[in-house]
Amino acid sequence: MAFDVDRLLRLWTEPLPGGPAAEEAFRAVYTDPVTVNGSALSAADLLARARALQQAFADAQRQVVSVVEDGDRVAVAFRMGGRQVGPLATSAGPLPPTGRHVELRVVDVLTVTGGRISDVWMVADELGALAAVGAVRLVPGP
Repeated sequence: MAFDVDRLLRLWTEPLPGGPAAEEAFRAVYTDPVTVNGSALSAADLLARARALQQAFADAQRQVVSVVEDGDRVAVAFRMGGRQVGPLATSAGPLPPTGRHVELRVVDVLTVTGGRISDVWMVADELGALAAVGAVRLVPGP
């Protein structure tokens, strides 16, 4: 299948066009709606998430660690981050800007239908990123 992982990650890390072209960029890669971790998200929802992520990081970087393709499934392990200059949404709540380098380690398992992503199961190591900037700390057990 040769899924274009770089095209996918550019949507999340590089500046997006204004107006309807931004949503169309997402519709070219994702179905609308797409299911993400069991919830249906529209192209507008994805765009809002991407813009928030882009505003969180200056000097955004991405590094693909591994890609495995099997039929209509693609698993992508990657690192994404940069200097955190805006709030970063996490499962533990928003991380206020730290000015420090924050890196997320992410694994996406994608289902591709008709050349576009129709389903995503995503896991990000937010705890590791939060611990690295001192936003959380582990305490010894009893």
